[in-house]
Amino acid sequence: MRLLIVDDERPARAKLRHLLAQQDGVTAVEEAADGIDALERIASFRPDALLLDIEMPELSGIELAASLPEPAPLVVFVTAYERYACQAFDCDAIDYLLKPYDGERLARALARLRKKLEIKVDGRPAALPPAPLEQLLVSERGATRVVRIVDIQWIETADNYVVLHTAAGSPLLRQTLTGLVDRLGAGFIRCHRRAAVAVGWIDKVVTLDKGDGELLLRGGARVPCSRQYRADLLARLGPG
Repeated sequence: MRLLIVDDERPARAKLRHLLAQQDGVTAVEEAADGIDALERIASFRPDALLLDIEMPELSGIELAASLPEPAPLVVFVTAYERYACQAFDCDAIDYLLKPYDGERLARALARLRKKLEIKVDGRPAALPPAPLEQLLVSERGATRVVRIVDIQWIETADNYVVLHTAAGSPLLRQTLTGLVDRLGAGFIRCHRRAAVAVGWIDKVVTLDKGDGELLLRGGARVPCSRQYRADLLARLGPG
């Protein structure tokens, strides 16, 4: 198994790496110090599973698990807090390790991962297809806000965040636009280098000067649409 440790505390990463070295079937291990670092390493390392802390700065483990690009690696949460267990299993976590844990408890978690990776594709282990993403979890001033995917009308970048525009507000999520659109799937499409839109919310496509355009959404929002993305967007909307 290829495993990515995601934890903002260096001693915690070191302990977990040490215990993994004593386990059978672990072929490669890498580390990430936070959620944003993890998203970048997932793309290059392609882990089978994440061993994921929950309380981390900027992007929590719960938010990261809800925003993984497809095909998503499996997730085992490794945390000192019991209170996140329900949220963790809502993210289809394979296991929930409470710190402090030992090698025997870690071995049981790895055994559960192996069972999920038993399906073979071209002779190589592969994870089961992830369930369609139904919601995102956003941390807001000590609370966690649930944003349903069907309520997101469009998304735009804001420095290291994306803005999730809904009728009820526009919360910020620590994530890349490309990574989030990949995770959201066919219901969303890029319309600008800094924006993506939910296809089902589009009411009109307006052409402006020099080939650029603007999308009028059923909720009343006006979203930029650059000519770079206009042809693909029109193709997705169908013949006309």
